[in-house]
Amino acid sequence: MAEAHQAVAFQFTVSPDGIDLQLCHEALRQIYLSGLHSWKKRFIRFKNGVMTGVYPGSPGGFMVVVVSYMSYNKYQQLDPSLGLISKLGQHMPISRYMSTDSQKIVGGVLVGTGLWVSIIMIMRSVLKSLLSWHGWMYTSHGSVAWSTRLWMVLVKVFSGRKPMLYSFQNSLPRLPVPSIKDTCKRYLESVRPLMEDERYQRMEGLTKDFEKNLGPRLQWYLKLKSWWASNYVSDWWEEYIYLRGRGPIMVNSNYYAMDFLYVFPTSIQAARAGNAIHAIMLYRRKLDRAQIKPVPLCSAQWEPMFNTTRVPGLETDILQHVNDSKHIAVYHKGRFFKVWMFYDGRLLLPREIEQQMARILADTTEPMPGEEKLAALTAGDRWVALQSQLQPHCCVLCCVQK
Repeated sequence: MAEAHQAVAFQFTVSPDGIDLQLCHEALRQIYLSGLHSWKKRFIRFKNGVMTGVYPGSPGGFMVVVVSYMSYNKYQQLDPSLGLISKLGQHMPISRYMSTDSQKIVGGVLVGTGLWVSIIMIMRSVLKSLLSWHGWMYTSHGSVAWSTRLWMVLVKVFSGRKPMLYSFQNSLPRLPVPSIKDTCKRYLESVRPLMEDERYQRMEGLTKDFEKNLGPRLQWYLKLKSWWASNYVSDWWEEYIYLRGRGPIMVNSNYYAMDFLYVFPTSIQAARAGNAIHAIMLYRRKLDRAQIKPVPLCSAQWEPMFNTTRVPGLETDILQHVNDSKHIAVYHKGRFFKVWMFYDGRLLLPREIEQQMARILADTTEPMPGEEKLAALTAGDRWVALQSQLQPHCCVLCCVQK
């Protein structure tokens, strides 16, 4: 009962003498730290969203453009906007309550903002064009052509300073749609080694019929989607190939991580698990703060790496993703353990995680009914019997079974 009383922040008892209120200061402190951590994380995500939304520009660049423009307008007595500043200031909803100088300042800020946005759009367009060039892929090993060097310099210039993980999302070129003729040609090349001559000749006839009749209509639909989607195939691939795939997850989709294979800093199993988990959690922190050094590739696949659960279904699975999670799942001798990774708003140290792992290794309790064989379901085809909504957790499944 003592543990149950400590689990609540406060409790009260009504008696003839009045209400007896008892507060648990430790519980209130943990609630405060949890709320502080949550709001801090939201602020960081909001800030990163703003920085990514204006990239390759920056709030500092906005101040430079606006102040420089207004200073030039004031001291040179010239109006590069050809009277647009005055017109914007006069047509403000509250212009009647503002002086002439105030109207000019507001108009200058609006014109400077428009100039700053125009510069950002131009830099994005140039960067998108540069990333669409693939000539660097055909450079011979050991020598770099002048065209490739010039391309690298221009990409560096138009990429801006200190890009974050998702900075290039708005500057990536769209995935091009191949022609019907090219698609059919590559399809026949891929199936030729798998078919005998008679079957291949029949497939050639079907391919030519598709190229002339149904293909052009589907090609028009595909081009229509490519105009408003940066990648016209990613959502279809996730839905019809990944989530609707009925094959086993263990050998086809799941990924895993290990510590050093040939370097043994310690032979203590719990210590190695603690170091590995702590390193993964530090990597997740950098991922949440978008501090991972980006490359000019789509970074959307980074987000579901953690805090994501694939819930099985009858025909298709469902991805459940939560923005934050403070625990991991540990599997040991047929039992699943929920291990918290934070205390007082900070990440546990490797030594503290090691103590958690040591307690799990020393635990001799028997698995719950059905728990011991539960993990075997991931080795077979996607199952239907298990339809319960599993709680999403940080996808660090630490297997410490000897």
